[in-house]
Amino acid sequence: MRTPANEKLFAARTAQGWFSQERAAEEISKAGAAALGRPGYTISVRTYRAWESKNPPWPRPDQATALRAAFGRGPEALGFPGFPEGVFDSGPGLREMIPSVDRRTALGAGAAVMGLPWLNSSPARAASDLRIGRDEIDLLTATATDLDAIDQRFGGDRLWRTAKMHLSWVHHVIDHGSYAEDIGQELHTIAGQLTTSLGWFCYDAEQQTEARVYFSEALNTAMISGDDRLATRTLSNMARQSVDLGKPREAIRFARTAERHAARWDAPPRVNALLAIRIAQGYARLGDEMNASYSIKRAWQAFDQGTSDRDPEWTRFLNEAELVCLEGMCRSDLGQYKRAVRLLDRSAALQGIEHSRNRGMCLVRLADAAVQARELDRTVEAARESLRLIQAGQASMRNRRQLHLVRDKLYGNSSPSARETADLIAAQIA
Repeated sequence: MRTPANEKLFAARTAQGWFSQERAAEEISKAGAAALGRPGYTISVRTYRAWESKNPPWPRPDQATALRAAFGRGPEALGFPGFPEGVFDSGPGLREMIPSVDRRTALGAGAAVMGLPWLNSSPARAASDLRIGRDEIDLLTATATDLDAIDQRFGGDRLWRTAKMHLSWVHHVIDHGSYAEDIGQELHTIAGQLTTSLGWFCYDAEQQTEARVYFSEALNTAMISGDDRLATRTLSNMARQSVDLGKPREAIRFARTAERHAARWDAPPRVNALLAIRIAQGYARLGDEMNASYSIKRAWQAFDQGTSDRDPEWTRFLNEAELVCLEGMCRSDLGQYKRAVRLLDRSAALQGIEHSRNRGMCLVRLADAAVQARELDRTVEAARESLRLIQAGQASMRNRRQLHLVRDKLYGNSSPSARETADLIAAQIA
């Protein structure tokens, strides 16, 4: 089989087991149809052949989205020359919402892992060549960190496959590599943190069964190794998922167990703030206003103690905008819709672009609360703004599911703008 001129795309294709261009076009079409919400969407074989040619044309925004959905990274990492500034799966008129992308943040995971064997067309190294030192540890750690950063900006639906492959490679290194004892301990730590990240990506992608499996695996790893930090993070993730699965009592139990693990490593205030708001979310979903409000107060008290150099990387997302959003979600679950609208509106205004996925969730919950508060104009505005984020490349199935709920409520309203917005949601995220 002759190697096409675009070797990066060819390597990515064959790594997926797609040994013909026809198969690649078919699989990218399927991934694109799912990511774009456009049944029947296709990439022709002729188009794909042009992509593997010497001078491949830059894909259209919809085609770039399809490539990201299929390979976990876009054209800028697949051998397409001349990456246009400011373009990242975004349609016209969206630059004011998603300005020129920070290439390190948006493409960090792809760039960091390009040298790893599972993304390389060259033959895998023999086990005796897998000598792992500080440079390899730094590379593996940076890749895991960048995956989390991309999740914060774009969501987990395009990440969980890449993260799964990266985790498989880390386990391969652990099983077959040659390394010192301290390096081995760091490899196991990376594997544990990546496992709970993978669980979170699956959760955000609405792969709930898979998420529970990875969370359970991460928690087992934490218990066996006595890693209280990993246990704290994983239980916090599990608590958040349990709320969405309609299991608030389980969420409270997970979060309180996380607090016990946090106490064992004298966790900093930002961790305690996160766990307190997780408990509040459980009580709010139960309709227990007294305990929810008390837990919200605890979260803010801990948050107001500020950050420290001991804060783990996985709490960096918990800025003021996020905590305001989480309180707003609690108030909405408690039926305090007008108060929720004020909080969620404030959060959406505060949240920065590096946390666009969380801003998208905030906007959807704002739209939902505004429907309940009979503030239709605010509902329409928030729903449309959330849709613009999705058009600009955000891939969080959680946000899409919440938008479906908003759509159903809008269809129950006789206002022409409400029905128009509902139709727009149905057309774009069917």
